[in-house]
Amino acid sequence: MSEFIKRTITGLILVILTIGLTLKGGRLLALFVFLISIIGLREFYNALDTKYSSIRSIGYIASILFFLNSLGYDKIALNFIMSFAIVSSLIFLVLKEDIKLTNISITIFSIFYIPFLFQHIIYLDGSIYIWLIFITAWGTDTFAYLTGNLFGKNKLCPDLSPNKTVEGFFGGILGSVLLTIGFSKYLNLSPLWELIILSALGAIIAQFGDLAASKIKRITSIKDYGFIIPGHG
Repeated sequence: MSEFIKRTITGLILVILTIGLTLKGGRLLALFVFLISIIGLREFYNALDTKYSSIRSIGYIASILFFLNSLGYDKIALNFIMSFAIVSSLIFLVLKEDIKLTNISITIFSIFYIPFLFQHIIYLDGSIYIWLIFITAWGTDTFAYLTGNLFGKNKLCPDLSPNKTVEGFFGGILGSVLLTIGFSKYLNLSPLWELIILSALGAIIAQFGDLAASKIKRITSIKDYGFIIPGHG
């Protein structure tokens, strides 16, 4: 099976699963976000373990605390979770000789990078605007891939991602904006210009996030973060 077919099939399954759980919302959506965060942390830590190490237990516990927060345990506030991560890391630094500042930095970064950012999906649970997150992400990825393959001639960052092109980059932004306009017109959302700006910024951030992930892979000398989702390494 070709990489494109794998990518398409797994992508469709993820889209259907995400749409279903988002429509359901509530605890099922919170559980889905939690599981994705745990999987993301695990693959991130496995990638970094080739050259660096992290304090995995702190990252996983922080993810559990984020999950409890999303279930309505308001006493577990975000500032408490981050304070827990920082204080716990400092305790490890003092008590374990093999823990360095690099280990702490990676641990704290991983919490901000994965569960903290995913947590923001929960904040829009029940809001029509939650769909703009997925429209921007999927629209950018799909249109960047298609326009890059059809029209791409100028490499964007050949050292990080040889297949990404300037044409694909702007195609991703255009696709995200067009889908947002269609979605907004259909549901009569306003002000449209604000949604267009958010969509364009989201598309830019999404693609730089993809490049940042490629940079991490380059630094750690790995090809893919994992193989849980075929075609989406």
